[in-house]
Amino acid sequence: MPSASTDQNLPLVRRLEAVGFRAWPATSVQYDGSWQIRLSGGHPSKRLNCVVALDPSDSRDIAVRLEKAARKFEAHGRPILVRETPLTPKPLIDRMRADGWERFEEVMTLTCDLTAIELPEDTLDHLPSHDVGRYVDADLIVHGSDPALKPALAEVVSAIKPPSGLFVIEDPAEGPVAVALCVQDNDLASIMSLAVKADHRQRGLGLEILTAALRWARMRGARTAWLQVVADNAPALALYAKLGFVEAYRYAYWRKGANA
Repeated sequence: MPSASTDQNLPLVRRLEAVGFRAWPATSVQYDGSWQIRLSGGHPSKRLNCVVALDPSDSRDIAVRLEKAARKFEAHGRPILVRETPLTPKPLIDRMRADGWERFEEVMTLTCDLTAIELPEDTLDHLPSHDVGRYVDADLIVHGSDPALKPALAEVVSAIKPPSGLFVIEDPAEGPVAVALCVQDNDLASIMSLAVKADHRQRGLGLEILTAALRWARMRGARTAWLQVVADNAPALALYAKLGFVEAYRYAYWRKGANA
C-alpha cells in the first residue's frame, strides 16, 4: 500500500490525532505539558487508556513524568501504556527502550479522498441507526466481546459529540453480522470501528458496510475519510486499498517489560 511521508506531514498527523480524540473520547483526559493522559476505567481499549505526547519537542523530565503517569494508571487498576506517534519526542522513545519497555501492535492510519472515489449505488439501503443500545449490542456480538462491556461501550459511543452514523447489517436468522461506526467531523469522516462476524467473512459484507458509511459521510459533506488498522491485518488492508485508502502515518504502543 502506498505510504505518505510522515516526516513532512506533521500537520496532518496533528489534525487526525485531534479528530480521533473527539471521535473516540476517553472518560478522563489530563495533561502534563503536551502529554495527554487518557483513562477510561470501564473500557479496555488501548486508545482510551494511554499516554500520548503531542509535541516532539516536549521531552523534559521524562522519568519523573512517566512515573507520575504510571501512578494514575495504577489508581485505575491498569498498567501504563504509551502510544507512540510521529509527534512523540525521540528522547521519550529512547528512554523507554533503554529502560526495557516493549513496543507492540503497530497500527496504520489511512486516508482516502472521498471526492475522488466511486462508491456502489446499492449501499444506500443501509442507513445509519441512532439507537446506541442496538448498535452496542450488535458491536459486542460481531466482535465476540464480553457482554459485560456494554455499559462502558455505550458510554463511549454516547459521549461522541460530532455527528455519528451507527451502521449494522443483520441476517434475518442470525442477527447482527457486520457493524461500522462513522464519525463525521466537518470535512473528515472517521471510521472508528468496522467488523464482520467471524463466520460471515469473505462474503463482501465488509465492503458493503464500509461503502454505506462512506456514502453517508460524503452526502453530509465529508471530503476525506480516515481509519486505523493493525499493520498485519492483511485482509482489512486489501479491502481499504480497493477503495483507495493510502497510508498517512503509523503508531504503536509501549508497555513496561518484565524487567522494566
